[in-house]
Amino acid sequence: MSTLAELAGRWSLHDDQARQLGVVLELLEQDQHAPSSVRGEAALDVHAADSLTALALDDVRTATAVADIGAGAGFPGIVLAIALPAAAVTLIESVRRKCEFLERSIEVAGITNARVVNARAEDWSAGAGAQDVVTARAVAPLSVLCEYAAPLLRLDGILVAWKGEVAADEAAAGERAAALLGLRSEEPVRSAPYAGSVAHRLYVCRKIAPTPARFPRRAGMARKRPLGGAG
Repeated sequence: MSTLAELAGRWSLHDDQARQLGVVLELLEQDQHAPSSVRGEAALDVHAADSLTALALDDVRTATAVADIGAGAGFPGIVLAIALPAAAVTLIESVRRKCEFLERSIEVAGITNARVVNARAEDWSAGAGAQDVVTARAVAPLSVLCEYAAPLLRLDGILVAWKGEVAADEAAAGERAAALLGLRSEEPVRSAPYAGSVAHRLYVCRKIAPTPARFPRRAGMARKRPLGGAG
């Protein structure tokens, strides 16, 4: 089990950032409507430490525009907003109840560089072509995530997807979808967010060409008819 001080030290968070992170975790524990079953001490590892592993990527550390798809309870989006105060972080969440929790977290912790958008990723046209990084944790298969992310990314921007061990068919479907969308899969980054964590990787896809104008398809189609096949 990590401590907040250990986690802050590992990722070079200053005192106020550690305080903000503590406030977010406390709200998660106390709010009965929080959209996560992992709370208390476990949340520091399972949510916060896991979110911060993205800072191992240079593209994430230097990002100025980040969009978190399916933001849920705020992991990784809110944690990355705390860790990257110079970045504008958009938390995209389609469920209004979850958006309300995200908004409370931002307000209570005093996070000034994050905002919540109550929409599906396919419908957020305001963010198209402008994001340095798109993140997604426990949201969808790789092929679906590629279709969500590609229209939002600028050229040379990256999708970062938190995954355990990905089956060969999902990986192959993700590769096929990436190729259709102007993305290129990079080598997954193995990470160990905390002692005793299970097999864990960050899957990265970089935007190397413009995404065809027919994307995004209308909301729901990426899941209903995945570009790279069912995976």
